Amino acid sequence: MYRSDGKVPEAEIKQRIDRLQSQLGDAGADAALIVQKADLYYFSGTVQDAHLYIPREGKPLLMARKALERAAAESSVGDIVPLKSARQIPEILKRNAYPTPKTLGMELDVLSANLYLDYQRIFDGSVILDVSHFIRLTRMIKSPYEIGILREAGRKADELYAGIPSMIREGIPEVELAGLVEARARKLGHQGTVRMRLWGSEMFFGHLMAGPSAAVPSFLASPTGGEGTGPAVGQSAGFRPVGRNEPIMVDYPFVYQGYISDQTRIFAVGAISDEWLRAQEAMIEIQSLIQKAARPGASVGELYDMAVARAAELGYADHFMGAGPGRVRFIGHGTGLELDEYPFIAKGRKTPIAEGMCIALEPKLIFPGKGVVGTENTHIVTPDGLMPLTTFNEGIVRVD
Repeated sequence: MYRSDGKVPEAEIKQRIDRLQSQLGDAGADAALIVQKADLYYFSGTVQDAHLYIPREGKPLLMARKALERAAAESSVGDIVPLKSARQIPEILKRNAYPTPKTLGMELDVLSANLYLDYQRIFDGSVILDVSHFIRLTRMIKSPYEIGILREAGRKADELYAGIPSMIREGIPEVELAGLVEARARKLGHQGTVRMRLWGSEMFFGHLMAGPSAAVPSFLASPTGGEGTGPAVGQSAGFRPVGRNEPIMVDYPFVYQGYISDQTRIFAVGAISDEWLRAQEAMIEIQSLIQKAARPGASVGELYDMAVARAAELGYADHFMGAGPGRVRFIGHGTGLELDEYPFIAKGRKTPIAEGMCIALEPKLIFPGKGVVGTENTHIVTPDGLMPLTTFNEGIVRVD
């Protein structure tokens, strides 16, 4: 018998489903069929191989293929039935008195074309609509239950970063240092998997790079990249030894019970130049500016413009959030079960800041051929503004 620890409470699951059901009408969908792992966990409490059917009105139905017993132990959805094949879903719905949906919402932002065509054949009398935006809006506002887990993820992140100086030494290869940090993270309860929604995005723990290798761009939607261990991964730690008097960037999300606290800190072996120290202080200043301005009702696009303008005033326009064509057009992002959740603090976005959002701010400077400095902290939006969940020393931490 499988025993589930950390089970999402039934009231929490019901509240989430109720919120999505209230939006299905706006989406023009009679029901939603949830299959993506992060969404499935959010609305059912399990990531086992299953389909979650949520009608616009009425109770949801979880159809589990593998593993049924574990899904039943983990999920707080009341009705759970076995499923051998997705082709059985229309018949299972009929047996359980669900009308055939004329319009069926699915996560078309992440569903492959082949799977979409399969579901079209399975639901040949239904029109399949994209409800991913409405799902992401539902997930954007965190409940007190989620905020409690995020607080613990932030606390564990601070504990992780507090131990990093003892691991750093001159000459240690980036990838070896990364392994030491990752081992400590696992001991603290890091789940290992860092989920991202954007197609083609992937990450192993995070980014750890030193000196010029930190400024090597990559495919990832991130201001930093890194050499990596080769072209097959193309990001994060490589084999370059850590040198003296250069910034060492550690950008490691901590994932606890599914929820992500994102954090970046800068370390250095020995003294570091005033040029780097001033650059780091500039990024801390910009973060403070946005923290004060990001109150409920503020426009995320205006916050982005404010940060870019201040970076230019401080003399860092050509290096803020990237250099040249590698520059990204955001300074922060939502986080939760995925690293790239709503909202995005990005150019041209209109989303208003709202209480209960979880936002990672990450002002950074990238100097090609030299290195990277900056900071990143995860925050919860309160009625009074942003409350940081990560508080470890934001200055450049010297290691002697």
